[in-house]
Amino acid sequence: MRLQPESSLVHNLMSALRLHELSFEIVPLDARLLLCSTPAGFPSPAADDMEEPIDLGTWLIEQPAASYVMRVDGHSMIGAGINDGDLIVVSRAKKPRAGHVVVALVHGDRTLKRLKRAGDRLWLIAEAEGYDAIIVDENVEIWGVVVGLARRY
Repeated sequence: MRLQPESSLVHNLMSALRLHELSFEIVPLDARLLLCSTPAGFPSPAADDMEEPIDLGTWLIEQPAASYVMRVDGHSMIGAGINDGDLIVVSRAKKPRAGHVVVALVHGDRTLKRLKRAGDRLWLIAEAEGYDAIIVDENVEIWGVVVGLARRY
């Protein structure tokens, strides 16, 4: 974990990763759900008659009044499986804890990092090389916890 001087903190954050809040309404979007699981190892035969609809909005967003969907712009969280262009669901209702991926306001700018504890201090840590750790102090507000992710291939 590298510490950085305050003067370079805001500059590094601005160039590291930007989150764009997306407006959305909960509109049911039914997709077919195969009730059997799909192994990620060896193939298995699928059953044709095991389908039911699933509402992806309801499945991803448990508390709509306290949730936001944001688009990730940057690469600092690729080690956590969060890529540039992904949509993340952020909950303001979930209490942030060490280990959670969070959206934080640092000097008023949003960033996406993992919240970690080192000794008696909390830090915001990127999950890619080349990004400095950010100490959680009076200039940092943990804004929400990432509770879902959507990606198109």
